[in-house]
Amino acid sequence: MYRGMTAIIYKEAIHIGRDPRTLFLMLLIPGIQLIIFGYAIDVDVRNINTVVYNLDGRRESARLIEAFENTGTFQILGFVNSDEAFNQTIVSGRARVGVKIPPDFSDRLMQRQQVPIQILIDGSDSTVAMQALNVANAIALERSVSIMAEAIDADAGLLIDSRPRILFNPEMKTANFMVPGLVGMVMQLVTILLTAFSVVREKETGTLEQLMVTPVSRFGLMSGKLIPYCVVGAFETLLVVLIMRYLFGVPIAGSTMLLAAFSLVFLFTALGLGLFVSVIAETQMQAVQLAFVIILPSILLSGFIFPQETMPYPIYLIGQLIPVTYFIRILRGIILRGAGFHELWPQAAVLAVMGIAILIISASQFRKSLA
Repeated sequence: MYRGMTAIIYKEAIHIGRDPRTLFLMLLIPGIQLIIFGYAIDVDVRNINTVVYNLDGRRESARLIEAFENTGTFQILGFVNSDEAFNQTIVSGRARVGVKIPPDFSDRLMQRQQVPIQILIDGSDSTVAMQALNVANAIALERSVSIMAEAIDADAGLLIDSRPRILFNPEMKTANFMVPGLVGMVMQLVTILLTAFSVVREKETGTLEQLMVTPVSRFGLMSGKLIPYCVVGAFETLLVVLIMRYLFGVPIAGSTMLLAAFSLVFLFTALGLGLFVSVIAETQMQAVQLAFVIILPSILLSGFIFPQETMPYPIYLIGQLIPVTYFIRILRGIILRGAGFHELWPQAAVLAVMGIAILIISASQFRKSLA
């Protein structure tokens, strides 16, 4: 029944040994991914970027700011000097939380009068928003109890009145947070897989030889393969945005024209990434494996599900090398926060630079020769 089995085992072992790249991907990549994901997946929200508008500037307000820092939940990003800068920092996405301390904060505490502090929370990430809300209220309670204990005045009541306000997603609907990020992930998945087989298919069917005898340059070949898929990707983008808007009911707070323009920049970069995979892979199996090496980290390290602020710094840096990280920031900025070009152009600039660099690398890896 098992006649010839050892010969087949020997044959397959030889095939595996002759394809070290596939063997490398099969054995090493899962271990690397497990290590990265093990450190990256952390549901404890920490180091939320926070901006402070301190109109008091005295000892009691400094102690309140220290209380925010000491929790480990908030990371003071900086201080602003105007209401416009205070709101703009949150709209742009540079800070998730804003704390505004009134000018009479210390005076009213000394007189044992209740004093309100305003806390603005970016609700576009419901997980971060809920944690920030709970911790901010706990800090106000703790500081009030501490001040009452120092004054031995148990009848003073809660002196610090925390007044949080959830911006952009006041009901903290999960769909409003997840679906815009999901648009970016779906677009990346489709575009990478669309182009991942383009050059590999030419190699396996033998049509690459025909291209090699044409006067087409390497950049011409790469660009020519990108443009048709870019048109397909544009229609795919329109489809998923319409589904987001009318099926899931996620309103678009910002400019749709700006969203379309920045989406084209991301499409160019994502298609170039798929083309790069196609160039370096020798078989379609390798192309699939390499595509998922990119896609899986994108899901976990881009801020799509888990806040990047909670990740160890080396893992955080890896997340900054993933193009969809910047596109998710653009999507949530335009769709949820109504951010404009001034707030989001740095993200688009990074995407454009990445796209150009990937196209140059892909073209340099491609060789118009049979060798």
